[in-house]
Amino acid sequence: MHMAAQNCEMTGKLGSESTKFAVLLLALVCLGGAVWPSAQQGVVAGVGQDVTSVRITSPLGRTGLVTKVRIVAQIHVQTGSSISAVSFFVDGMLVGMVETGPPYAVDWVDDNPFERRELVVQAADASGQVFKDTIVLPPFEVNDKTEVTSILLETSVYDKSGKFVSNLKPELFGVTENGSPQKIDLVARETIPTNLLLLVDNSQSMGRRMEFVRAAAERLARSLRENDRAIVAPFNAHVGTITGPTDDPATIAQAIAAMQAKGGTAMFDAMIEGMRLLNGLEGRRAVVLITDGYDENSAAGVDDVLRAAEQAGATVYTVAIGGVAGVSLKGQTILKKITEVTGGRSYIPPREAELAPLADAIATDTHSRYLITYTPVNQKKDGTWRGIAIDVPEGLKVRTRSGYFAPAAPPIRPTIEFTIMDSARNYLDVTSEDLDVIEDGIKQSVDTFQEAVDPVSIVMALDSSGSMKKAADLVRATAKECVVAVRPEDSLALVTFADEPKFAHTLAKNREWSLEAIEKYKADGGTALYDAMWNSLKHLQGVQGRRAIVLLSDGKDEDNPGKAPGSQHTFEEVLELTRTVGAMVFTVGLGTKVDKPVMEQFAKVSGGQTFYATNEMQLSNQFHQVVEGLRRRYVLSYVSTNSNHNGAWRKVEIKPRANGRVVSTRGGYFAPEN
Repeated sequence: MHMAAQNCEMTGKLGSESTKFAVLLLALVCLGGAVWPSAQQGVVAGVGQDVTSVRITSPLGRTGLVTKVRIVAQIHVQTGSSISAVSFFVDGMLVGMVETGPPYAVDWVDDNPFERRELVVQAADASGQVFKDTIVLPPFEVNDKTEVTSILLETSVYDKSGKFVSNLKPELFGVTENGSPQKIDLVARETIPTNLLLLVDNSQSMGRRMEFVRAAAERLARSLRENDRAIVAPFNAHVGTITGPTDDPATIAQAIAAMQAKGGTAMFDAMIEGMRLLNGLEGRRAVVLITDGYDENSAAGVDDVLRAAEQAGATVYTVAIGGVAGVSLKGQTILKKITEVTGGRSYIPPREAELAPLADAIATDTHSRYLITYTPVNQKKDGTWRGIAIDVPEGLKVRTRSGYFAPAAPPIRPTIEFTIMDSARNYLDVTSEDLDVIEDGIKQSVDTFQEAVDPVSIVMALDSSGSMKKAADLVRATAKECVVAVRPEDSLALVTFADEPKFAHTLAKNREWSLEAIEKYKADGGTALYDAMWNSLKHLQGVQGRRAIVLLSDGKDEDNPGKAPGSQHTFEEVLELTRTVGAMVFTVGLGTKVDKPVMEQFAKVSGGQTFYATNEMQLSNQFHQVVEGLRRRYVLSYVSTNSNHNGAWRKVEIKPRANGRVVSTRGGYFAPEN
C-alpha cells in the first residue's frame, strides 16, 4: 500500500517565494519514508485476459552480494472477483504477506547468493482457488580473478639410449617462454603423490581386445606407490560408472574386470569429463588413455581437450590399441599432439601382448620426473597460448608440456541503476522484458533485474554563502525534517560550503550528529560549489552500494566579492570525477541566479535529476517526483560482450520497447583495467 507523505512544519523567517519553494524542495528529496502512488501502475500479468494471474517480476537473477532484495509480483484480478492476502515464500518458508495492494512486494535478504533459491508468490480467490508463480534463482557463478603466478613443469630427461637421467644439477636447466628467457624458481627431484586417471575405452570396437586391456590396466594399478591413488573410468559414448579415487588394487581390479565393450565412442568428450575428476586432488595428476583411436560421437575437439588438461594440470599418456595398422593416421596424429602438449608420451604397441610391459614404462615415467617452477615475466591475463621450451646439456632429450594457456581476464559485469517515466513524468513499473540494453551499439543480455531497495549513502551539501542569510532559519528547519525522514538503514553525511566546504560530520546513521550540526548552520562568505561537490564525491568514492548527493545552491561558483571563482577545483575536474564515482546527484536550484547549465550537467552525467521552484503550481507537480526520484529506481546487470579490461568509458543505453517512455541513467560505466 502506498503511504501518504508526512507534512513538513516550517519554522523561522521566510525569505522570498522562490527561496521557500526551493528549500522545501530540498526537504522533499530526503523524504525517504514517503512513497507516492505513481500515475500509472504499468503493465501487469493478465492484461488482455480477464483471468486472475500472478507473475513474479523481480528479482530475475542474482547480484552475487548478500543484500536486501525486493520480491515483486504483478497480480491481475478477474473482474468481479477478489483475492486474499498475497503470500511470499523462499524455499518453502514464508517471508512476508501483503494484505492490500498494489504494489505486491516484500523485502527479503538474499543471505547466500551461492545457493539455489526457489521463490513462490501465491494468493487465493473467494472460492479458494489458489493462484501462484514460481521462479528459481540459480546459484551465482563466481569468476575468480586469477593471476599468472608460478608455472609448474613436470619434466623427464633421457640419454641417447632412452634411459632416464636423474642426477642433473638445477643450474643445467634453462626455460624460455615464447622465446623469452625465464628465471627458474625451483628444480627438484621430489617424490609426491600421483593421482592416476585410468580412462579405458569400452566401445564396441574394443571388444576382442578387452582381455589384454584388463591385464595392462591391472598391471598399471599394481605399480601405484604409497599415497598414490587411481580413478578408473570406463567410457564409450559417455563416461560410465567410475571407481575411486582409491589406493586399493583389489578395488581397481574389480572395476576393470567389470568392464564390457559396447556402444559408440566419444573419446574427446570422455577425456574432458574425466579430467574434471582430477580437479581439487592434491599431488601430481596423470591420465592414461587406452583406446583404439576412433572417435565417432564427441561434441568437443582436440583444443577443448588441451584446455581441460591445462586446467587440470594433467600429463596425458595414450596407448593406441590395434597396432600401426589398426589405428588411423589421423588418430595417431591426434593422440601424439595431446601427449606432446601435455608432456606425456604416446604408445602404439604392435601387438596386444606388449600392453603389459608398456604399463611398467608408463609407471616409471610418471615417477621419474623433475619438478621445475618459474614465475613468467609476462603477467598479462589475456587467455593466450604461451609456448615453453626447456634447455638441457647437449646429447640429452627432454620431455615436458609444450606450453600453457594464460588465464583470461574475468568477465566484465556492470551494474546499471536507472529510473523510467512516461511522457507526463509519471514513474512506471517495468520488467526486464520491457527494455533493451545497448552497450557501445551492441545489444546485451540482461541476467539480473530488480528494484533498487538497498540502503543509500547520502551526502547533503548545503550552500551557506552570504546570499543564503535570509533563508538560514528555513534551511535549518527543513534540513532537520530531512534528517528525521531518512530511513534508519541509510547513512547520511552533512557538508556546508561558503568560502570552502566543511564536513559537519561524515557518513553515519547517528541522526543526533546531523541535527546538532544543522542547528549550528550559518550563512556567510563566497560559494565554493565545485569544491563542495569534489569533497562530497571523494567521500563517497570508496563506499560500497548505492550513493547519492543532494546539492542545494542559490548561485554559481564564485568568491565573496563575486569577481573570481570560489573553488580550487574546476567544473571539468568535478564533472570527470562525477562520471568516475557514479553517485546519483540531485541538484536543487534556488532563486534566479542559479548556474543552471552546471547544475543540470551534474545531474545528467550521474543519472540524477535537477529541480527548480518558481511557484506553488510547479512545486505541487514535482512533489512526488522528487521523492520517488530516490526510491523508484531499478538495477540491472549483465555480462558485457566486450571483455577488454582497458579502463575505457562504455556508453550504455537503456531503450524502452514502448514509445513515450524516458529513462534516466548515468549513461555508461568505466571498464576495469588489467
